[in-house]
Amino acid sequence: MGRNAEPARRFGRYWMPTGLQRQIGQLVVAGFAGVTLPEELRAIARAFDLGGVILFARNVEAPLQVAEVAYDVKQLSPVPPWVSVDQEGGRVQRLRAPFTEWPPLASLGRRGNAELTERFGRALARELRSVGITLDYAPVLDVHTNAANPVIGDRALSEDPVEVARLGAVLIGALQAEGVAACGKHFPGHGDTSRDSHLELPVVEHEPDRLREVELRPFRAAVEAGAAAIMTAHVRYPALDETAPATLSRAVVTDLLREEMGYDGLVVTDDMAMGAIARQQAPAPAAVEAVGAGCDLVLLCEPDPATQVEVIEALIHAVEDGSLPLRRVEEALGRQQRARERFLRGDDQWRPPAQVRLNGIVGCAEHQDIGGLMRESL
Repeated sequence: MGRNAEPARRFGRYWMPTGLQRQIGQLVVAGFAGVTLPEELRAIARAFDLGGVILFARNVEAPLQVAEVAYDVKQLSPVPPWVSVDQEGGRVQRLRAPFTEWPPLASLGRRGNAELTERFGRALARELRSVGITLDYAPVLDVHTNAANPVIGDRALSEDPVEVARLGAVLIGALQAEGVAACGKHFPGHGDTSRDSHLELPVVEHEPDRLREVELRPFRAAVEAGAAAIMTAHVRYPALDETAPATLSRAVVTDLLREEMGYDGLVVTDDMAMGAIARQQAPAPAAVEAVGAGCDLVLLCEPDPATQVEVIEALIHAVEDGSLPLRRVEEALGRQQRARERFLRGDDQWRPPAQVRLNGIVGCAEHQDIGGLMRESL
């Protein structure tokens, strides 16, 4: 068994001589507790090529500390891991002062100014890149058509799908021009829900023609803009799939997003611990179902190493028993490799910048001015 024997005994019952056991870890992005990488996460990464980590406010103490965490993540595996975050602006931004605190995306929609939108996207990406973050789960591409929506609101750019499509594509281009992979969310649209998917499973009853005209329009623009990733919604759309939420639906992820819309980038799940999924089934079988549906990265945001290992082992076992086709995993790994070549080339050489350099980027006067222009529309 060689050098992988001990991790295999410690973390899983299943041994795959092909090396696929290690590679399957690339399908998982994990959360953790604290402001340094815990030993449990390091051990998981030694056993499996972990896809990356997601940072939350619980992991953030100061810009240089974030950069040091990012550096540690980049050393976890010879396969470059993603350092990811939800940094949208408004109520969803994990990096607060002294980072620039951005207004919500709705402020850009009200201005309707593509130049300001691009300046914001580039400034946001420069701050993220300066501390080693390489994947941002933004922009929100949901169309805010339901005033009673408890979870989207001013996170959306606009109530107009044409504007969301136009400005969303600008944001994707700006983030990616500065070297940060963008992830449009939540496919195929979370804007017209009246329930919070963090707590329960929302249902959107629109017919396919309406979905294509409104909800899907921004995602078509994201595909055309070359978005590195698209995140699925934990929402059920009976007109597309009568039983499964989008994250677990082959009809939504593969038939609609891949085949009909022609998207060949990364498909990322929303957090698998959210109530919309977790109230129906445990993360491990749900993750197998999501990858089988066509997802390439599974988000496990809860800082629970045992669950993270269970998910990886479940994916390995599903390949071994044939319930998860090997070809599907190879497709996901191939897309990951292409995305890494695009955004993480040379990332293993990255080092935390000097404090003085960080001070000139994070929360700098230029970025504060951009934020001020955005606030004028609120």
